[in-house]
Amino acid sequence: MTLKDPFGLTFSGATEAGFTPFSQAVHELQCFIGDPVASVDRAIVEDPGFVMAHVFKGYLFGLATEREATAVARACHEAALPLAATTHEQAHVSALGHLANGRWHDAGSILEDIAIENPRDALALQVGHQIDFFTGNARMLRDRIARALPSWQSGMPGYHAILGMQAFGLEEMGDYARAEKLGRTAVDIEPRDGWAQHAVAHVMEMQSRQKDGIAWMRANPEAWTKESFLQVHNWWHLALFHYDLGETDEVLALYDGPIYGERSALALNMVDASAILWRLYLGGVDVGDRWAAIATNWRKTGTGNYAFNDAHAMMAFVGAGLDAPAQTLLEAQRETMRGNDDNVAFTRDVGHPLTLAIKAFGDGNYTEAMRLIRPIRAIAHRFGGSHAQRDVIDLTLIEAALRAGDGALARALAAERSMARPDSPLSALLSRRAADLSEN
Repeated sequence: MTLKDPFGLTFSGATEAGFTPFSQAVHELQCFIGDPVASVDRAIVEDPGFVMAHVFKGYLFGLATEREATAVARACHEAALPLAATTHEQAHVSALGHLANGRWHDAGSILEDIAIENPRDALALQVGHQIDFFTGNARMLRDRIARALPSWQSGMPGYHAILGMQAFGLEEMGDYARAEKLGRTAVDIEPRDGWAQHAVAHVMEMQSRQKDGIAWMRANPEAWTKESFLQVHNWWHLALFHYDLGETDEVLALYDGPIYGERSALALNMVDASAILWRLYLGGVDVGDRWAAIATNWRKTGTGNYAFNDAHAMMAFVGAGLDAPAQTLLEAQRETMRGNDDNVAFTRDVGHPLTLAIKAFGDGNYTEAMRLIRPIRAIAHRFGGSHAQRDVIDLTLIEAALRAGDGALARALAAERSMARPDSPLSALLSRRAADLSEN
């Protein structure tokens, strides 16, 4: 049995009974709302031979960057392999196999070819876009979607998601005006599109438009928080605006509330929690016992699976003063670098030296932290994340220079940051501190 969707794509093994919850899962993923896993599970129950339902579920778990979730992705791939499938669907099965086995770049390349042949395959576009994000490929974040955009038009199901992804890709490539325009259009079409909401927040973060960013995030929080599994990350963006303004109490209130009040054990949420606390730590803010809870959850989740996560886990271990799990993390990274998947390079090129630098900073060895960070700044995108997320690397380096008393480097880095973010109160503060250092 087969079924065609409104875009003419064939779905093998699907009936209307299974395709309805599958379509719901796609919509939920495009908005980052609801429970797409539960929705696609209903599709699988209805149609066990529905190959793309198994693939879709595998993608969800493969993108989670957690060891246990990756095991689920592999099981989904195994379930999909023997099922009847078109050539198009077989390519998706192959992409999932690569993703589930840590071959992010291979998966992204296959999805690229799928979307070139079928530019209205929204799933291929979105999963590919997420892979571009996790591998730090800014150009493909933009161009993967740009290639498909002419085949989409207003009124098509999921059009908002295509615009939102294009907005984020444009922002990561520094095309801020067009990024903001498309992101706002996407949110106008679908106010619950959390990815488009976050794309506009990224624009304002990169342009140091803190007050605009706060107004954007506060205008309609119900839309981007209701049943959203991206809401922690979007609350994090709001916290960044307050952080840059020096509004520490507001940052801590957001942390204790929507960012980490529920003490999530999901790696993606813990990354945000660690990242905001580390920024406060760099500024000498006493965050009390907040580090302990997140460090405990990082220990439960485990390390060595995705280098970007490891760096944020080390922030928590350093913040909590826990040397044993910090050493365990470093050993896990050394074991990872003996492997054969893409995380070997993520870890070797950026993740391991950065994690060592964070540990050195926590030990008060600021000169060593500087030595480790300086060579990786230009290639830091290789281990994933966005410009806004990787900014924590620069902030750590600047603070290390200030604490080490290296006035020349501190002034150089502060001047660099002021050029990139001229309207940032934080840039001004760092410049003053660097200038004071040189006078003393």
